Amino acid sequence: MTSYRMELEKYRDIDEEKLLRELSPEELDQLDLELQEMDPENMMLPAGLRQRDQTKKSPTGPLDRDALMQHLEKQALEVKEREDLVPFTGEKRGKPFIPKNPQREIPKEEQITLEPELEEALANATDAEMCDIAAILGMYTLMSNKQYYEALCSGNITSTEGINSVVKPDRYKPVPDEPPNPTNVEETLKKIQSNDKDLEEVNLNNIKDIPIPKLKEICEAMKTNTHVKKLSLVATRSNDPVAKAVAEMLKENKTLQSLNIESNFITNAGMMAVIKGVQQNTSLAELKVDNQSQRLGDSVEMEMAAMLEKCPSIIRFGYHFTQQGPRARASIAISKNNELRRKQRKT
Repeated sequence: MTSYRMELEKYRDIDEEKLLRELSPEELDQLDLELQEMDPENMMLPAGLRQRDQTKKSPTGPLDRDALMQHLEKQALEVKEREDLVPFTGEKRGKPFIPKNPQREIPKEEQITLEPELEEALANATDAEMCDIAAILGMYTLMSNKQYYEALCSGNITSTEGINSVVKPDRYKPVPDEPPNPTNVEETLKKIQSNDKDLEEVNLNNIKDIPIPKLKEICEAMKTNTHVKKLSLVATRSNDPVAKAVAEMLKENKTLQSLNIESNFITNAGMMAVIKGVQQNTSLAELKVDNQSQRLGDSVEMEMAAMLEKCPSIIRFGYHFTQQGPRARASIAISKNNELRRKQRKT
């Protein structure tokens, strides 16, 4: 298109009719297409293709930014401000706003007359008594749910806040945060390695500054430990390497009965390794793996259900299934395992 424009520049001074007569039909068609593309009203084309190039102009002088800014400021100061059509004098125009009387007179046919005793009782009733009366009459929209059910369930007046508290939320006592876990990780690791007979439960929950190598050392020490029956690693920022160490530990440990690794960063690959490790363990009775950082997937849930069917020792399993099939299989397997455990206790 640029070459065609250059050709047109050559023939600018030639008679247009003579030029058009000399063009062949193919060239006329091409010219028609070029003119359609250079339509000045076609907003889909850029500005450079809708008009003649006007950027090839010689500069009038060097750019002086300070002089340009001074010129613009001088022009702005010389321009007179536009006068208001109606000058402001401070005078108030129009009628002042007077709010209408919101009180509405009740028609005679809608007026209700009560006995003098009832009129006196209602006039002297407190807000709490009015609240209970409204609850008895079923006017639950005038109070909060707490006031309504307290007035129905109790024979005495229990609401001391009155009907006006319907717009106020219930005040709940703030629940204090749980105290930090006082477990000493180094001492616990030494006790596990020395197979301390007094150590039967290891709780490292919510200790988020345990290094990953330290967690792997704990799992390595648990392989030969014969006294720890419960291991909990909730919210310790454990990941797939820790999960694989847990899986290797489960293949060799024959004493552990409860394992909790909830609320960590274990992916489907790490969880699959844990499940395969559980299948080679015969002592584990409780396993909790819920609330990981990402969804484990359908294949992992199917493997969980198959693991519960193959491991009759597990009677408690903590995980929220997202698929109906694995959930049903897991529920049936847990029920069978509990029934089998009950029969073994009887015998």
